[in-house]
Amino acid sequence: MIDYATFSVIAWDWLAFALRWLHVITAIAWIGSSFYFIALDLGLKSAPDMPKGAYGEEWQVHGGGFYHITKYLVAPERMPDHLVWFKWESYATWLSGFALLTVVYWANADIFLVDTSRVDIAPWRGIIVSAGSLVLGWVIYDTLCKSKLGHHPTELMLILFAMLVLLGWAYTHIFTGRATFLHLGAFTATIMTANVFFVIIPNQTIVVKDLKAGRMPDPEYGRIAKLRSTHNNYLTLPVIFMMLSNHYPMAFATPFNWVIAGLVFLMGVSIRHFHNTVNAGKGYPWWTWGVTAFLFVVIVVLSLTGIAWMPKAAPTTAEARNPAHTRLAEAAGFEDVHNMVKERCSMCHSRNPTYKGMGMAPKGVYLETEDDLLTNAREVFLQAGATTAMPPANLTFLEPSDRQAIVHWYVAGKS
Repeated sequence: MIDYATFSVIAWDWLAFALRWLHVITAIAWIGSSFYFIALDLGLKSAPDMPKGAYGEEWQVHGGGFYHITKYLVAPERMPDHLVWFKWESYATWLSGFALLTVVYWANADIFLVDTSRVDIAPWRGIIVSAGSLVLGWVIYDTLCKSKLGHHPTELMLILFAMLVLLGWAYTHIFTGRATFLHLGAFTATIMTANVFFVIIPNQTIVVKDLKAGRMPDPEYGRIAKLRSTHNNYLTLPVIFMMLSNHYPMAFATPFNWVIAGLVFLMGVSIRHFHNTVNAGKGYPWWTWGVTAFLFVVIVVLSLTGIAWMPKAAPTTAEARNPAHTRLAEAAGFEDVHNMVKERCSMCHSRNPTYKGMGMAPKGVYLETEDDLLTNAREVFLQAGATTAMPPANLTFLEPSDRQAIVHWYVAGKS
């Protein structure tokens, strides 16, 4: 019979898995449609027999059939009977991502969100910073777009990039490395979805209403929507990297992680510029490959330099531990589990791994000191106690009795 403490931790992990899977599915749908329409828009060609008001057309073949697509820059003369709106993919992606943020990072703010080695604040304050930064970021971005900068796309993008880098630097002073990258992705994704919800779809709705009323729509609505859509196009690839970054501690768990994050955004721009140029039929700007490769090399150098700057573990006194950690430290079996984990796991999960070929602790999880174990107790329980995920291939020969000891200790500390 599984006790409540064990069940709740495992059930919560399954909830996170379900939300992650939903988030991946909706993100694929959103990104796929976004990339398709950008490529379609850039590939449109003018033809002498196009309908009145048409901007361009394109013939495509897929799945054994031919498609003839025509775009109207403002709107057709008559409202079509069937109109498909592309918006739910974006909304579902953001909602599932926000739910995942609350389940993984907010519900475990003392472990995954706030970096107490940098700032001594209560987890709930970290949650407020997390939510507040997403809202404030959108307000600032939207204000900039509605200003005169909205007519100067290049300058606006440069300011947006500077804002992202500054935010990344600020995040590192409050959040863990994983949370910093995740929040840069969430911040950018919030802007992208808010663009759809507050600007693109409302503008298209106004155009549709004008058509139904027999009025000629104002082309300014299309210009504004196009600006926001272009931003979404260039921000997509960095968002994907940020969402997957928790698998790459060499990126997020170094002192220069905020610089690396900024360079990732530049790589996303250079990659999208190549595809956009090709789709527009303007040639192949191979120089973007060189720029992308150069930025990647800089990222690798920064990560290697960061390893040399990694701080040593600083044990926390018993008085300074939070109540949850204190209960785990006082639970029966803690000393035995700590010795076991230090012996069997710390050759990889240390600030300077000794295992051959291991440059940095997987996922940035350290298990050298007692406080490292207390901080990552939930993950140790899930990965090496409740399951046999760790050590990989059981390289350090963790016995079933060892795994049971981890379970008993964790359950006792949570009861």
